Amino acid sequence: MKKKNEKYKDYSDKVNQNINEIRKELYGENPNYKNENGNYSINENISAQNEINNNNNINSNINNEIKSNPEKQINNYKEKGLSLFVSSSFQTQSVPLLHIISLIDNSIPIYFINTGFLFPETHDFKNQLKHDFNLNVIEISSPISKHLQKDEQGNFLFCNDPNKCCYLNKTLPLDMVLQKYDVWINGVRKDQNANRGKLNMEEKAPHNTLRYHPMLNWNAKMVWDYIKINKLKKHPLENDGYISIGCKPCTDKYDADLDGARNGRWAGTNKTECGLHTDLITK
Repeated sequence: MKKKNEKYKDYSDKVNQNINEIRKELYGENPNYKNENGNYSINENISAQNEINNNNNINSNINNEIKSNPEKQINNYKEKGLSLFVSSSFQTQSVPLLHIISLIDNSIPIYFINTGFLFPETHDFKNQLKHDFNLNVIEISSPISKHLQKDEQGNFLFCNDPNKCCYLNKTLPLDMVLQKYDVWINGVRKDQNANRGKLNMEEKAPHNTLRYHPMLNWNAKMVWDYIKINKLKKHPLENDGYISIGCKPCTDKYDADLDGARNGRWAGTNKTECGLHTDLITK
């Protein structure tokens, strides 16, 4: 068996790709994005916050193109008079979308679900990104008091009924938010699990709300490269081996012997979703 730090390093190696791959993912073999040697090159000092002042500046073009598709779609929604909000768990996987939203329109509300069981580091990271990106963060929580979220033995529901715990603390409070808006923007990706792999860019949600998934066709490699290129921060627990970070009682460190970057969530069970992307979707 590998040691935990070795397992984490294995995963880090897997998600670190060269810049050529992310360019091909985004643009295919478009010669307009190649340098004079025919290679895809990028300057790590690029900042997506700069407008393109020079059409020959390939690096600025790349970051502008990354945000152009969601920007066009978001502007389209706004032109139709639709109200929008974003939900975020404020982990490393959330950073690219939050950064892109901050460049497009940082007044769009970002809803953060405080379950009452999150890592303290997640709260700290949320506050840090809120400051760095000047985000309009709104914190919500369950309307059901924690003393009512216990079984007959006095144990919290995450001990023996995690589905109900997730419903009360995540699905229910966000369902109440859906009633106020027309479009829900969230950062699910096809590569995260089988359920998300079946989603489309737009899906129907309860209360006549439309789900929009701008990150759907991204993969883990693209996320890590975007963060590296733009010199963005990562969740502090990642250095300790946590890749997918949810509530503290239901989150373990990444295990390289198991499949999927989310294998630390609800470890030892068949549960792979909290309900936001299964219950709050209308097929």
